[in-house]
Amino acid sequence: MSRFPIFPPEFEFGAATSAYQIEGAVSEDGRGPSIWDTFCRRPGAVFDGGDGDRACDHYHRHREDVSLLADLGVRTYRFSVAWPRVQPSGVGPANPRGVDFYSRLVDDLLHAGITPAVTLYHWDLPQALEDAGGWRSRDTAARFAEYTALVADALGDRVPRWITLNEPWCSAFLGYANGEHAPGAREGTPALAAAHHLLVAHGLSLRALRAAGVREAGIALNLTHVSPAGTRPEDQEAAVRAETQRNLLWTEPLLAGRYPATEADTWAELMERQDFRRAGDLDLISAPMDFLGINYYTPSTVRAAPYREPDPGRRHAMDNRFEEVAVPGARRTAMGWPVVPGTFRSLLTSLRERYGAALPPVHITENGSAEHDTPAADGTVHDTDRVSYLRAHLGAVADAMADGVDVRGYYVWSLLDNFEWSYGYSRRFGIVHVDYATQRRTPKASYAWYRELIATAGARAGRAR
Repeated sequence: MSRFPIFPPEFEFGAATSAYQIEGAVSEDGRGPSIWDTFCRRPGAVFDGGDGDRACDHYHRHREDVSLLADLGVRTYRFSVAWPRVQPSGVGPANPRGVDFYSRLVDDLLHAGITPAVTLYHWDLPQALEDAGGWRSRDTAARFAEYTALVADALGDRVPRWITLNEPWCSAFLGYANGEHAPGAREGTPALAAAHHLLVAHGLSLRALRAAGVREAGIALNLTHVSPAGTRPEDQEAAVRAETQRNLLWTEPLLAGRYPATEADTWAELMERQDFRRAGDLDLISAPMDFLGINYYTPSTVRAAPYREPDPGRRHAMDNRFEEVAVPGARRTAMGWPVVPGTFRSLLTSLRERYGAALPPVHITENGSAEHDTPAADGTVHDTDRVSYLRAHLGAVADAMADGVDVRGYYVWSLLDNFEWSYGYSRRFGIVHVDYATQRRTPKASYAWYRELIATAGARAGRAR
């Protein structure tokens, strides 16, 4: 494999972060509490009792982080806006001090020649809205549209690219079904309602962004390549079931205006008979997007498994008779995720084959790996496994583009080591090492490799012109 995959001159290289994972300052300048602030205080919810109270202190150090981005040479930076920083209770007028922080960040990025890309929701729901029902309630979707309009009014003149939601699968099922993420609920039908209301929120947010005249708007889905563990019919059915829940439950309503129906599952019938559905919802959800964001990390190999959830009311949300198995011979990241780069290409090409012209241009909105990063005696971090991961996965993106998939850009996850949700600070995804005690930032070997890739691509583009 060559040192660097080859991309067209117009391809956009970027980096990504999210608000709760890096900002800190959770009680400053009028920010209200989020569901993650509350969840982190639940005993045992987060590894070693970690929280985002300080995180990477980006709220006070954002100019240092913009300098890192500028030195990296990225054309674009994806960050999220913390809803409770803009609307402390999730309703009412914008908090001017919260809006001012993001306005300064946008201006600093533009001054550095970096195009900002805003994610409106990366899981930090205002706690007051959760207390009123959270994503189980359709009213939260309406509140999200109002919040969208506030942020677009403040930043829309300078931000060209907008992402409504990040990984609604995680919000709905990790948040409301298995309790691994905030708000930590373990429910059945309410988790299905959350999934639907998140999609409705996307549609309403997209409508608000269109009204504000923004240039590009889409959503970021965490999709995975699913394959059966063997040739047994029951394993084949398990793979269809997993593919339906992880991928099709989101791509079908967004890109085809329907919930999925397969021989191995009945999501279309299940969602059709829920009282949270309303006429016209799927038309709203499937309104055309300017791009589809895809977050990709690892494939999913599954085999059939019996129901492990005795409560019939929670079966669809909690357990669909499949379980993941190891991929023989595959290296695993610090998350325990198998590294099989070719499956990334397969996922992208399968989306093009399934949806054809209905698939909008694609941006890889997250891709990266958590590794066992250990600083050397001089403080440097030689994260060769991460470099190998990035090289191979960017190569898979280039291969998918050669197959005809319209991929416009790539955001490495993540710029900084950060608060990794229920794993606390025990997992590091950053291409920049963060010493959480001192807040010192140290670019890793992967940062240098990505910077050289970007510079090499820029030099090729210059020669092409």
